[in-house]
Amino acid sequence: MSLSEPQIELWPRAMVDPSGVRTHKPRTTGLTMVMDKGLGANAFTDLLSSAHEHIDIIKLGFGTAAVTPAPLLSWKLDTARQYGVTVMPGGTFLEYAVAKGMVEPFFHMMKEMGFTGIEVSDGTIALPRQKRNDLIQRAREEGFFVCSEYGKKAAGSTFIWDDVLEAFNEDIAHGAEWMTLEGRESGAGVGVFDERGICDTEMVSLIAEAVHSPQRLMWEAPRKAQQTAILRTLGPQANLGNIAPDDIIACEALRRGLRSDTMGHLLDTVK
Repeated sequence: MSLSEPQIELWPRAMVDPSGVRTHKPRTTGLTMVMDKGLGANAFTDLLSSAHEHIDIIKLGFGTAAVTPAPLLSWKLDTARQYGVTVMPGGTFLEYAVAKGMVEPFFHMMKEMGFTGIEVSDGTIALPRQKRNDLIQRAREEGFFVCSEYGKKAAGSTFIWDDVLEAFNEDIAHGAEWMTLEGRESGAGVGVFDERGICDTEMVSLIAEAVHSPQRLMWEAPRKAQQTAILRTLGPQANLGNIAPDDIIACEALRRGLRSDTMGHLLDTVK
């Protein structure tokens, strides 16, 4: 199958997207970020050939880029670029570079390898506000697509209201395209999720209503129930992150109202 081969429309538009709001790439809302924790070449090919239209960003989780065979890493970055998908290393990798005083070598290596995105986070280390601003700006200067992340990774970590708003305003002002809200790959005991993984939709609504550009928030939501809760609360164009590779098509169906969990809500909304 050629990358340039046109898609054949098999279904009426109303059946393809009952929500009526999904758009083609490149898009700025309704983004989906995939967490790749070590896919091999065959799995990566399958992922992009079957679901590239529904994937905006691939994050190579935490520091996995450093232990991925160099030829495979280079091939992944090149392949994703052909499919119009931004690839970034996990923010934890940059945090390590910060802790070791290796920020400039880190940015140089990422650029040389062909990464197109950078995530600035402080989930594990303490990062002063000015340093965070500087990292965002520096990454932008290097030509990277930059996002930030708010929240600590330790179990039981919660969001501090004033900190969320300050982080969002500062990060966006200094060049971040969006701010991701920490949910980890487990989706439990952190951020808007309790220890059972249940989403606090009231907090989701409050945060979205409080920021000046809610479309520039990305919600890490690795579990289907969490994706459902956020989409039902914020609508099909909410940005979702840490989606497992095997769940991409299902997540897109969920967005569009092509799954029972969101279909009923969508039908009630448009009555």
